[in-house]
Amino acid sequence: MSFTSAESRWADVRLAAAGRAISVCGDLLAATTLALVLQQSGHGGFAVSGLLVAASLPITLLAAPAGRLVDRADSRTLLVVVGLAQAAVCLALAFVTQPVLIVALVALLSCGLAVTQPTLSALLPGMVHSTDLAKASGIVQTAGLVGMLVAPALAGILVGQVGARVPLLLDAASYLALVVVGLLIRTRRGTATARQADEVAFRLRADRELTVMTVAVAAVVAGVNAINVFEVFFIRETLGASTTVYGFVVASWAVGMLVGGLGFARIPRRLISVRMVLALLTVSCLAVVGAATVSAAAWLIPLWIVGGVANGALNVCTTVTIATRVPAEAHGRAFSIYGAAVQGAGLFGLIVAGPLAEQFAPRGLVAGAGVMGLLAALACVPLVRREPPVAPPTGRRTEIPDNVAE
Repeated sequence: MSFTSAESRWADVRLAAAGRAISVCGDLLAATTLALVLQQSGHGGFAVSGLLVAASLPITLLAAPAGRLVDRADSRTLLVVVGLAQAAVCLALAFVTQPVLIVALVALLSCGLAVTQPTLSALLPGMVHSTDLAKASGIVQTAGLVGMLVAPALAGILVGQVGARVPLLLDAASYLALVVVGLLIRTRRGTATARQADEVAFRLRADRELTVMTVAVAAVVAGVNAINVFEVFFIRETLGASTTVYGFVVASWAVGMLVGGLGFARIPRRLISVRMVLALLTVSCLAVVGAATVSAAAWLIPLWIVGGVANGALNVCTTVTIATRVPAEAHGRAFSIYGAAVQGAGLFGLIVAGPLAEQFAPRGLVAGAGVMGLLAALACVPLVRREPPVAPPTGRRTEIPDNVAE
């Protein structure tokens, strides 16, 4: 493992947080806008499904090569070049109307995310001292959630008032903002450590606890993503709630994530472990199981907040766990592979949820998703080694040269 031994660079953390918020907001703004465009144009579920697949599948398929690229190439160059390419793709999306072209351009955009997301994640441990990593991760995660909360409402307003082109142009501008962030961040990875990156072989399965963590999180994410499909039927039809109540329920999970991310930002690093990750997954799934028993939609709000708190805390814990168990020279590959596993599981959950929603009652589906996630988390507990985590033998504490952190 490797962290900067100097003072934490909070200015870089704030820049990374701003980049995360702008990027997440822009991506979700574009996704929501394009889904509305396809629906308003009379295209059915296959077009929208293709859009979702195009937005997720490249991140999963390109995990290995993208991770190697992140560990070898200069981080500033990657953020600038890929960001400019993504801005150009978004600009093209603003003027395209054919569904096939829209899906193809979204897939190209996702190819860029396969690079920029692990680049920013791998930069974070180099920005701060190891004791500050949880706090820095909480700040960045919270910024992303703010962008996530703003985007859907903004997309709905803009599409309704000025059409689809303006939000897509704003998404292009968000990638230009990411380019600026990449230029301003002083912490850098890549060329100075390219030789070490080539020397450090990383295999996720070589670290049993990381493997268990990744499998457990992916399994639960698959269920939670499926619930994103089930809950609209559960809340509106089974519980008979209004659209306003539905909106409050959906937003409550994100509110919980904000609280969890900020709360766990101050937790001592020594308390963060794979066992804590499994405990947080269990809490999140218990909230979902409890949701299947309610008789009124209002009860879902506190349950969803609890689940969201666990989810937000989980994001901080997984970031810190990966950063502390993997050598710095392999951070790009580690974050890329972990992200791809979770993204792929989420995509699987969405694909499976559609046919299930047509065949079974919503309450049973919500209960089933929660129970399956709970069983997956509990099944992983005996697989985690009892001894405390240790640094990988190839890990090393490195100083950041002046020409890299400039």
